[in-house]
Amino acid sequence: MTKILVPTLGESVSEATVAQWLKKEGEAVKADEPIIELETDKVTLEVNAPADGVIAKITVGEGETVEVGALLGEMDEGAVANDAPKPEVKEEAPKTEAAAPAPEACAEASDDVKTSPAVRKMLSDNNLDAGNVPASDGERLSKEDVMKFIEANKGSKPAAAPAASVASAPKESAVSHPVSDAPREERVKMTKLRKVIASRLKEAQNTAAMLTTFNEVDMGPVMDMRKEYQDKFVKKHGVKLGFMSFFVKAACHALKEFPAVNAEIQGDELVYKNYYDIGVAVSTPQGLVVPVIRNADQMSLADIEKKIIDLGTRAKDGKLSMDEMTGGTFTITNGGIFGSMLSTPILNTPQSGIMGMHNIVQRPVVMKDGSIQARPIMYLAHSYDHRIIDGREAVSFLVRVKDAIEDPARLVLDV
Repeated sequence: MTKILVPTLGESVSEATVAQWLKKEGEAVKADEPIIELETDKVTLEVNAPADGVIAKITVGEGETVEVGALLGEMDEGAVANDAPKPEVKEEAPKTEAAAPAPEACAEASDDVKTSPAVRKMLSDNNLDAGNVPASDGERLSKEDVMKFIEANKGSKPAAAPAASVASAPKESAVSHPVSDAPREERVKMTKLRKVIASRLKEAQNTAAMLTTFNEVDMGPVMDMRKEYQDKFVKKHGVKLGFMSFFVKAACHALKEFPAVNAEIQGDELVYKNYYDIGVAVSTPQGLVVPVIRNADQMSLADIEKKIIDLGTRAKDGKLSMDEMTGGTFTITNGGIFGSMLSTPILNTPQSGIMGMHNIVQRPVVMKDGSIQARPIMYLAHSYDHRIIDGREAVSFLVRVKDAIEDPARLVLDV
């Protein structure tokens, strides 16, 4: 027998939760085929089969916590599915053509479709049954499959249930016409990622002397630049020129001028960092994650845009590595994509600073010549640890970012 063990999970990560077994006992697997999903406090990762064979035994159930090196199960290397012990199957009553399927049978059919935690949440949020959504590879349901199904069925109403089968009525009817025995509450166990997010945010509030300073920035110059050069930029680099790359570059320029914002406290020492690894907060179905753009100060706008797309896509698919989630020196978060006008972002410890972007709104602005114009304004927030960053440095940092965004030539000329 070959043991299936919990692999090394990354620096400072010692345990994980079994999110889902992708294979059952007695099921054949190929070498390097995913057989189980583990959820850590940072990412969801797959454990692959070490060789061809059959899953002989599952020793740890879904939802259980395991440490690095723990035994997850065993597989019979080289065996075929017919040689493996088959799970007991309860006898079922003979079915007739006129009989409608029982709710339990429908549930079992849905359970046969392999899904990840992210896919299950998407199905739940959209009130869909996994058994009704076709899988592109015929076996494992992906987020793209669910999104395609939702797009294809926009505007269509669910088919009415047969009169003789009230139990199989769609969930929508229960929502629009609640019945007395419908559950009023649902308890769902917190994922490991959600627990860690909660504890880290509370730790930041309890540990750091956190303050937030605000400013507003006129996005007109950047918007004009994007409008003028967008087509050429896309043609040359294959990606669109967004707003985030400008803010990443502007932050790097400001961090070099105010090194305390790029530093952190370790014990009784201040650690000043001469490299600029910028974390970009990404919202995923599992929760908020912060992948890191390494050496962002050395990258072009095009390189930053490509990296943001790559990290963001893999973050939502749960494909980020541990290394890509650790070691950032400063974080940027953009609540504006959800419509936020203003917020006070919480520090991503042990970092000492985080910058919040918000939505762009046309606001009346008094210009230098005294005229009043409608300008595309964004409110910026800079939360900082007052133990290491003085108010002057925090405010001046945000002013430097504002200056660079309102005069993008500064980013090219490095002034």
